[in-house]
Amino acid sequence: MIQLEVCANSLTSALAAQEAGAHRVELCDNLKEGGTTPSFAQIALARKYLEIKLYPIIRPRGGDFLYSDLEAEIMKADILQCRQLGCDGVVFGMLTKEGRVDSKRCMELKQAAGNLGTTFHRAFDHCRDPFEALEEIIEMGFERILTSGQEVDALKGAPLIAKLTEQARGRIIIMPGAGIRPDNFKQLIQLTHATEYHASAKNVFKSKMLFDEVKTGSRQEDFLIEQTDKNIVKELLSIAGSFA
Repeated sequence: MIQLEVCANSLTSALAAQEAGAHRVELCDNLKEGGTTPSFAQIALARKYLEIKLYPIIRPRGGDFLYSDLEAEIMKADILQCRQLGCDGVVFGMLTKEGRVDSKRCMELKQAAGNLGTTFHRAFDHCRDPFEALEEIIEMGFERILTSGQEVDALKGAPLIAKLTEQARGRIIIMPGAGIRPDNFKQLIQLTHATEYHASAKNVFKSKMLFDEVKTGSRQEDFLIEQTDKNIVKELLSIAGSFA
């Protein structure tokens, strides 16, 4: 059965994903920066209200995936917090300045995660050699790799994703993500034959503010809210179900 992980940018989005039937939530903040670690309250309340699996992203900032000692310490502390809150897993990735997987630091974070599940996120898409990186991530014991196939979106990266899936031979889950929508999902499944997929399934909703006159230099976009749309999640799941 094909599973759908929803990248939720808030507790509201996470609950919408659950209501629509998603299998797992990757909880993030700041999706426009590629996702950063959500607040303690977001994670704690997500754990309280979600019955499906919860994997917060562990990423202290946007930008690259080369982290300082201080940033690595922050990531470790966030992982320990996720363990205390009862999360099912965490999502992270670290690279060296040469564009290789930072195996030493990743193993330190995996040890901090204990028995939590671990996903290596799209730092993978910045690796200089994805096939070498795949073997290193498998050796470290990650559950899955989230990847767009080193392209701007998963559909463009489908040829590489298919090759990675073939190389993995069931030793790790290769999970396509980035730009997955109902209008391209069927084609992506046919091209990659992956069993798990990752989508934000988000839409733009108008603010419920009654007073929205712009008088202080604010932008009209301030009254638009991006969050997961349960109807898009349901549509994606319907497409996935057709392959069962």
